[in-house]
Amino acid sequence: MSYLKLAASGVALSALMATTAAARDEIRIVGSSTVFPYTQAVAEQFANMTGAPSPIVESTGTGGGMKIFCGGIGEAHPDITGASRAMKASEYKLCQENGVTDVTEALIGFDGLSIAISRSNETDWDLSLGEIFLALAAQVPVDGEWADNPYKTWNEINADLPEVEILAYGPPPTSGTRDAFVELAMHEGCKELDFVKNGGFDKAWVAENCSRMRQDGPFVEAGENDNLIVQRLEADANSMGIFGYSFLYENLDKLKGVKIEGVEPTTDTIADKSYPVSRPLYFYVKNTHRGVIPNLEEFIAEYMSDDALAVDGYLAERGLVALSDDARTTLQDTVLNGKSMDALN
Repeated sequence: MSYLKLAASGVALSALMATTAAARDEIRIVGSSTVFPYTQAVAEQFANMTGAPSPIVESTGTGGGMKIFCGGIGEAHPDITGASRAMKASEYKLCQENGVTDVTEALIGFDGLSIAISRSNETDWDLSLGEIFLALAAQVPVDGEWADNPYKTWNEINADLPEVEILAYGPPPTSGTRDAFVELAMHEGCKELDFVKNGGFDKAWVAENCSRMRQDGPFVEAGENDNLIVQRLEADANSMGIFGYSFLYENLDKLKGVKIEGVEPTTDTIADKSYPVSRPLYFYVKNTHRGVIPNLEEFIAEYMSDDALAVDGYLAERGLVALSDDARTTLQDTVLNGKSMDALN
């Protein structure tokens, strides 16, 4: 660690310790709606085991959580943020600018980006990434031209699909789930189209032209509360929802997963990477708050325990796809010892 970083960390620690007498009793956590149920489960387990105040866990979305987390140090700022993607270089820069210079990154496991539909829908849905793109993208190929999306029903995209209106509820732009869905489903689906494959378009063209979700009705931004999407799917048997696998897993009595490229989202298909839309999940710890915010170290230890993270742990029971034993051991060493993440370029 450089002298400048040590000096900056010292100033930050002094500023935080000045508030110790009035430090809040509760750990404060923000971030991803996908990571939220896992962190909430650890918070409940921690409070039950220790009798300490239960950490306050807020579902703010990945982007919103990063902005709040990187806002500064001290009791007015959260200790941990969950993320359904890795921290961006711009977010790392914001942290550095606001004195949040010592952060540990924890990759806790994996998740599938599920498209789900009500169990009362009788269709055995199986969509290609290309069909998903054609249904939900703002612009698509139309008669050899790149144009506004004209498709209103699924059978207009593929005659073998039902003649029902396209309606999908999904996350807003501030969500890491949205970022991941655009990258893993929309971009890859765009690349499957003959118009793109035969046109010789490169990655930059795809990123510029295949990232926008349509805003004319078939795709609806449903906010950061995935439980609201579940309620809407129950109310309309033909509508679909886009969220992390944990929400599908917790609602399998009401919902079923839509197959993508012939593969159903399950813990096994996400773990073996046969399910094509999967991603890593993270949380980030503000190390300057360790030893100052009461119980933070103990809460982190519970989150890193084998009871929580192992393949038979209580987070796996809630849908988290666990790391390998070796990867989990490396993670535990990194997080429990507060190893600072490297600069992002």
